[in-house]
Amino acid sequence: MRGRLLSDSFHHRLSLALLGVAVLALPAAWYYVFLVAPTERTMGTIQRIFYIHLPSAFLAFLCFFVVFLASFGYLLTRRLAWDRVGVSAAEVGTVFCSAVLITGPIWAKPVWGIWWTWDARLTTTLILFLIYVAYLMLRMYVTESDRRARLSAVVGIIGFVDVIIVYKATDWWRGQHPERVIGGGGLDPRMWLGVVWAFFGLLVFAALLFLQRYRLESMRAELTELARRARV
Repeated sequence: MRGRLLSDSFHHRLSLALLGVAVLALPAAWYYVFLVAPTERTMGTIQRIFYIHLPSAFLAFLCFFVVFLASFGYLLTRRLAWDRVGVSAAEVGTVFCSAVLITGPIWAKPVWGIWWTWDARLTTTLILFLIYVAYLMLRMYVTESDRRARLSAVVGIIGFVDVIIVYKATDWWRGQHPERVIGGGGLDPRMWLGVVWAFFGLLVFAALLFLQRYRLESMRAELTELARRARV
């Protein structure tokens, strides 16, 4: 796995396929979310930001789980392809975690009357974001590839603990954030369909981002190796 996981031709075809699905799925999802899904009776139209907020949280968790698996993969095999998988997933996950932290306060202001509160779920999500920002910053400052991969893997494994804490935060501590809708409170089936549509569209988009980021990291590794050989 020191080489690329996918051939250039297969990567190109897969990227085009994901792009095509995303172009179809995302507009369909937003059509359903804004024009078909019922309006929540208490919060009104602002509640529709939920269809971006919740799938973004799911995708951030999924990406950080990939980082967790890739980190173990690197530590067990010492193959740098696992490290490239980890950093690619970490960057995409950080993007979606940013979306969670942006949409949350936009939703909270009209509902709670404040942009932010140090609620357990909000605070642990902010910490999660900072952990993976630190993961990415670490990679910028450590230049030796094996050492960078090893340190990143440790952070990637430890950081995933906070994903579990974020998920269970409303069970363990009282706060303003609503209870979990997965394994927690109920949700109108028509709203669930909106969540599924939005999640599917964003999942395809996230996969496309991951593929492009992994390709970029592979090309960077190849250029670094060529430069090393040229110096020798």
